[in-house]
Amino acid sequence: MPNPFTLSFGKSPFENISRTVQINTILDAFRSDPINQQIFMITGVRGSGKTVLLTEVENRLEKDDDWIVVELNPTADLLAGLAAKLSSHRQCAEIFRRAKINLSFFGLGLSVSGEPPITDLETAIARMLESLKNQGKRVLVAIDEVTSNEYVRVFSVAFQILIRQELPLFLLMTGLYENIEDLQNEKNLTFLYRTPKIKLGPLNMTAIMSRYRSLFHLSDPDAIAMARLTSGYPFAFQALGFLTWEHDGKYQEVIDDYRRYLEEYVYDKLWSELSPKDRQIVYGIAHSETGEIKEIREYLNLSSDQFSPYRARLIRKGIVDGEERGRLRFTLPLFDQYALTRQAFED
Repeated sequence: MPNPFTLSFGKSPFENISRTVQINTILDAFRSDPINQQIFMITGVRGSGKTVLLTEVENRLEKDDDWIVVELNPTADLLAGLAAKLSSHRQCAEIFRRAKINLSFFGLGLSVSGEPPITDLETAIARMLESLKNQGKRVLVAIDEVTSNEYVRVFSVAFQILIRQELPLFLLMTGLYENIEDLQNEKNLTFLYRTPKIKLGPLNMTAIMSRYRSLFHLSDPDAIAMARLTSGYPFAFQALGFLTWEHDGKYQEVIDDYRRYLEEYVYDKLWSELSPKDRQIVYGIAHSETGEIKEIREYLNLSSDQFSPYRARLIRKGIVDGEERGRLRFTLPLFDQYALTRQAFED
């Protein structure tokens, strides 16, 4: 049997702990009748499983004949991409011909004799969606790792117009917190502030323990110890499982390699994206033995007003968990050790 774990970002692994609650939240909203929610944004730290969740929703809807699923590249013209993929979709082409939608102007190969071609992309997409609506179809557009570029901004404005026309267009986007924040701060995209956001936290620890125990034939104490090493972080679940598989289930032998994989695959990049002040707060949390905010502030010599904005930002980024009143802890496994090592080299 090949290794059931993967270190490749965005690839659905054989061993995957499904986020059932989040998937059902999206599917129930998108399938509801009447429609009251047509967009969700999935956010989380690198390696939190955003792409895997997106893919699971896509796969579920692709099995439904009433749904057309289109995945678009956020670095390319999204409106042109949507029109092209809809016009070439096996279910859609005949529907558009019967509706006499002539898209020959765009070189999409869909022409209707005697019908003038449509020359505006938004008009074309609206006509296409109207004809699909008449056939009881709904369209999901999936965009992975959005950034606030011109293509995404133009598409987001067009999406808002199309759903105001009560057309069956649905949008599922993933992105890092800072990229989502940049996008919704655009003056024409304030509606994104009201968009439901699914923030991906840790996986269920019991599920991780059970999966490791079954795969590696571990005792309960060893399976629990192994699960704790991941802190529920999805990439850590994959990395530790991958290395343990390669070492015949002896997880104790791979901890040094596991730490190196976390650093090289995720933490170095994450660290490079933190501001100097963010790093200072991280140092303070790493030095704290109790995680008490008062202790962290005293170590950093910061007032509550000075500390609070950075605390909130690290929580939104998914690096820090602040659910326990008056305390902070890292959500990422061994990140305290990583931060202390970085501080030692940078001092």
